Amino acid sequence: MKALYRKYRPKCLAEVVGQEQVTGPLGNSLKAGKVSHAYLFTGPRGTGKTSVARIFAHEVNGFEYNLEDDYVDIIEIDGASNRGIDNIRELREKVMIAPTAGKYKVYIIDEVHMLTKDAFNALLKTLEEPPESVIFIMATTDAYKVPVTITSRAQTYTFKLADPAVMLGHLKAIAEKEGIKITDDALEIVVKRGGGSFRDSLSLLDQISTLSAEEITKELVIGAMGLPDDEKILNLLNSYTGGDVVKITTVLKDLLSGGIKPETIAEEMITQIIAAPRPELMPLLAKLPDIKEPFAEARLLVALTTGMIANTQTMPAAQPARARLAPQPNATLRQESAPQSIATQPQETKPITEKLQPKSAQSVTSSTSSAPQPPSGPFSWDEFLQNVLSVNDAIHSQLVRAGYQVSGDVLTIFPEKKINKTILSRENNKKILIDAAGGWKITIADPGDNPNLKNDPLLSKISGIMGGEVRNDTGGNPF
Repeated sequence: MKALYRKYRPKCLAEVVGQEQVTGPLGNSLKAGKVSHAYLFTGPRGTGKTSVARIFAHEVNGFEYNLEDDYVDIIEIDGASNRGIDNIRELREKVMIAPTAGKYKVYIIDEVHMLTKDAFNALLKTLEEPPESVIFIMATTDAYKVPVTITSRAQTYTFKLADPAVMLGHLKAIAEKEGIKITDDALEIVVKRGGGSFRDSLSLLDQISTLSAEEITKELVIGAMGLPDDEKILNLLNSYTGGDVVKITTVLKDLLSGGIKPETIAEEMITQIIAAPRPELMPLLAKLPDIKEPFAEARLLVALTTGMIANTQTMPAAQPARARLAPQPNATLRQESAPQSIATQPQETKPITEKLQPKSAQSVTSSTSSAPQPPSGPFSWDEFLQNVLSVNDAIHSQLVRAGYQVSGDVLTIFPEKKINKTILSRENNKKILIDAAGGWKITIADPGDNPNLKNDPLLSKISGIMGGEVRNDTGGNPF
C-alpha cells in the first residue's frame, strides 16, 4: 500500500497545491515555448520542489507522467551523494549526448547546495555554454549555500510553506477520498504539526488514520503524537511571567512524567509566544531554541526559572524573597498619610521630589528643596519601580531584572550585569533613582555582590524536580 504522500503526489502543474507563484509562470513558459536552460527551485522541505521538477521535465518533453516511469532523458542526481568534482566531470561528458526520446535531456540535481566548491566550478562551465538540448533543474533547501555564479545563470523560483487554510482543505479532501473520519480540530493539529510541509502533513495524516474506526478526535491525536495540552503550556507561560516557581515545577513535572519531550514543550511554548507575543516573554523566547539534548530537561527548567531567581524580589508571587529582603527592624514606619505611587498622582508636570513628599498638617516641605527627605515608612519596591517608570522608562527597564536589599534607610540595588550598573550609576540617572525612592539612600552594588541570591531557598525547589544540586555561584544564573 502506497504512503499517502506518494499516492497523492501531483502529476501535472494544475494539481500542485499552494504554489501558484511557481506553477503559473512555468505553465506560461511551456505554452509560449520559452524554456530556459537552467532553473533553481528553492524553499523549505516538503513544499514540492522535486515534484514540480519532475512534472516540468515530463511536460517539456511531452511525456506522460507516472511515478514508476523511467525515461532515459530525465536524469535525477542526488547532490548529497554525488557532490565531488569527478561526478560533475562525468555529467559534463554525458550532456553532450543528444536526447533519445524527447526534445530535451533534463538533469534534476536535488540538494544542489551539497556540491563541493570544485564541483560547482565544474558545473559553472556547463551552465555558461550548455547544449541547446539540455535543461538543468536544481533544487535546494539552502539557497544561500549556492554560489552567486550559479544562481545568476538560472531562473530562480521560490516555494513557500502552505497556508494553514489551504493545507486544511487539502487534507480534508484526501481524508474524504480515503474514508478517514476525522474532526476539524484534529485535522488542525495535523496542519499545525506539519508546519506547512505537504509531505510532512500527509505523513502525519497517514500515521493517525488508524487511531479509530469511528472518528478520530483531537484528544486521540494529541495522545498519539505525544503533544502537551495547550492549556498546560499557557499555564507554564503565565507561571513564568508571574514568578511562580512552584507552579512551574509542578506543571513541568506533570508534562515530563506524561512522556512529553522537553523539545516538544519548548516548541509549543515558542508557537504560543509567537502567536500572542508579550514583552515579558521575550527573554524566555530567546532561550527556548536551545532546548535540546544533552540534558534537555535541565535546559528547559533553567530557561523557565533562571530569569526569575535573580528577579524574584520584584515579583508579587515570590513571597519568600520579599520576606528575606524586608527592611531591618530599625526602619521608620510609614505614616498613614504617605502618598501613593507616582502613577496615581493627577499632576504629571510636578517634579518627582515634590510628588514624593509626605503630606502633614504640621509642616509642608517646599517643592524647591533639593535635599532628600528621610523615609517615612517601609520601602516598597513595586512603588519605587512605578515612580521610576513615570519619569523614565529606559531606567525602569534597567531595574526590572535587578535585585535589591533594604538596610536601615539605605536601598542597595544589585543590577543584573555590569553594563546595567554603569548606566544606573550615571549622575543624571542616579538623581532620578534618588527622587523616586522618596528619601531612601541609594547604593548601586556590583551584580555579583548580592548575598541573598546565593543559597537561595527557591533553588532547593528547583533541585527537587531535577534530582540534584543546583548551584548559583554567579548570583542569578544556575549552572
